[in-house]
Amino acid sequence: MTKIAVLGASGQIAKLAEDLFLKDKDNELVLFLRHPNKLDQNKIDKNREKVVVGDASKLDKLLPAIKDVDIVYANLAGGNIEDQAKTVVKAMDEAGVKRLIWISSLGVYDEVPGKFGEWNKNTLGSYLTTYRAAADQITASDLDYTVIRPAWLTNKNEVDYEITRGAHTPFKGTEVSRLSVASYINDLVEDPSKDVRENVGLNKPNTDGDKPAWY
Repeated sequence: MTKIAVLGASGQIAKLAEDLFLKDKDNELVLFLRHPNKLDQNKIDKNREKVVVGDASKLDKLLPAIKDVDIVYANLAGGNIEDQAKTVVKAMDEAGVKRLIWISSLGVYDEVPGKFGEWNKNTLGSYLTTYRAAADQITASDLDYTVIRPAWLTNKNEVDYEITRGAHTPFKGTEVSRLSVASYINDLVEDPSKDVRENVGLNKPNTDGDKPAWY
């Protein structure tokens, strides 16, 4: 049996990942979030899913939620993302949990080349600085992390992605579906030894351009 804590459990990628996790009858979930009204309570399997309300930047809330889990998947956001990252690392260290899946953003390492890189930097602005600071907290830790940097996200019902490994490896493509990201996350849960202490870019093949196609 594998117990997975999902931090930011109401996020769009998180909900898709949760559905994939639950297809394995041996998985149990801790759904950690600030606003439980964002979950469809009628779809919660109370035998396999536990909802915990809390702020990931608060150690006294986060630590009890993850104390007996096997994997932490963090789908967090917000202006205090660096503080959340610090707290996640501290809570996992205190709880003795090693495996972390952390969602970041493309461009935090200035790894997106060409005109798309310039457009991405101008569009995201200080967001990149904030998310880089959070990613630095994760990669400086002794956790078995995988940092995921998805391209611009779509809601296409497809699983079609390629991977670039290494924080400073030039990023490929401009977009990727949320379902593709969720599928990759589920792969990591199925095989926790995959891409340990790796920094991964995720994009749909053959989507290179100056910006995402829908802009």
